[in-house]
Amino acid sequence: MIPERFALALVLLTACGVVAAAQCSAKSAKQRVPLLELYTSEGCNSCPPADRWFSALPTRGLTPQRVVALGFHVDYWNDLGWSDPFSKPAYSARQRSASVRNKASFVYTPQLLLDGRDYRRGFFRDDLPGRIADIGKGKALAVIRLDQAVEPPETVNAHVSVTIADPARRSDAQAYVALYENNLSNRITAGENRGERLQHDFVVRELSQPRSVGTDGKLVFEHRFDLEPRWKRKDLHLAAFVQSQSAGETLQAIAVPLCR
Repeated sequence: MIPERFALALVLLTACGVVAAAQCSAKSAKQRVPLLELYTSEGCNSCPPADRWFSALPTRGLTPQRVVALGFHVDYWNDLGWSDPFSKPAYSARQRSASVRNKASFVYTPQLLLDGRDYRRGFFRDDLPGRIADIGKGKALAVIRLDQAVEPPETVNAHVSVTIADPARRSDAQAYVALYENNLSNRITAGENRGERLQHDFVVRELSQPRSVGTDGKLVFEHRFDLEPRWKRKDLHLAAFVQSQSAGETLQAIAVPLCR
């Protein structure tokens, strides 16, 4: 059930002609959509090729309808000459948690995680489309409904509803909602990439804390995003996903543009 305040916001937005309610609501697909995570840093000279490869995913047909891509900029390079403005300690902590889960002895950049597991592109052939296609053959393990309401001056309320049918998957499931931005660039003036202009997409601006799914297989939560003036509204998107806490497996994921 949508809270009265949230429902009223949707009505007001529609009445004012800012955005149609249909554009602010989305439901996840019937097939399973995995999460692809990139851990990167502007201070790392081996990261720009991975950033470019990551940005090019949609040109290869790997759109959010098939895979939800999120770029997490880590902060452990920041003391080596260049402080990455997109980095956050929480993203480094997320990478470390994944490494512990996957029994890895260290973290590194750039690193890709597909469906919670370390993914390394083949030397002669990039098998990512095939891997994603195989995951997509499976039925979704969770259903996500993502509603959003824009409140002046610059606030977005994301309302997330999750349903998990399989009782065996409920106690281990955690849900998140993220705000990410495309079409970012930065001129690097120090560190290993000094003199380079780096391009980025799918950059996570903010990630909610994980929310656990109830024993009844249902979860409803709301997260408020306060948009900063430097963020380009037309390039902002919301992503919601449900993961297995112990295995990192994506039960389901969805990504949509920010309400206009």
